[in-house]
Amino acid sequence: MIKGWGLGVNRVEPIELLLGLEGPRPDGFLLAGRYTLLDHARALQRVMPMVAEHELAIVVGGPYSSGALVGGPNFEYAPAAPEILGKVARIKAIADRYGISMKAAGLQFALANPVVQAVIPGASRPSRIAEDRAALLESIPADFWHELRSAGLVNPAAPLPAD
Repeated sequence: MIKGWGLGVNRVEPIELLLGLEGPRPDGFLLAGRYTLLDHARALQRVMPMVAEHELAIVVGGPYSSGALVGGPNFEYAPAAPEILGKVARIKAIADRYGISMKAAGLQFALANPVVQAVIPGASRPSRIAEDRAALLESIPADFWHELRSAGLVNPAAPLPAD
């Protein structure tokens, strides 16, 4: 028996289209790479309010933006553009001042949104699971989040763990 259904997508438009239709509603969505510390404005403005209005939930996939957020060379499964690498460097400089890991910042940012029910970080090897768990438990001061917002690195409307 099917107890729930939804979509797993890496763009916001399919979710918007489905929620705009009359008829059966999904139970939730997997949204990969669109609600991350590096890329969240469009999902925040368009999809998150619609999902909340329908009392549904999002599972965020790819919170490290194809690895770019945590020092990898790729963003959206291709070599990261200079502007993305620059944004990562700016976030990392602030994180380093506070002694915060980029994994912790990425995971905790995604989970701060009330419509996000879970995050799937993915793991390239078993040791990554322990790293991700530690990142979830890492203490991040409110000043870190406020500095990211003041620097224009986080959308002003994004819920923050410190809020």
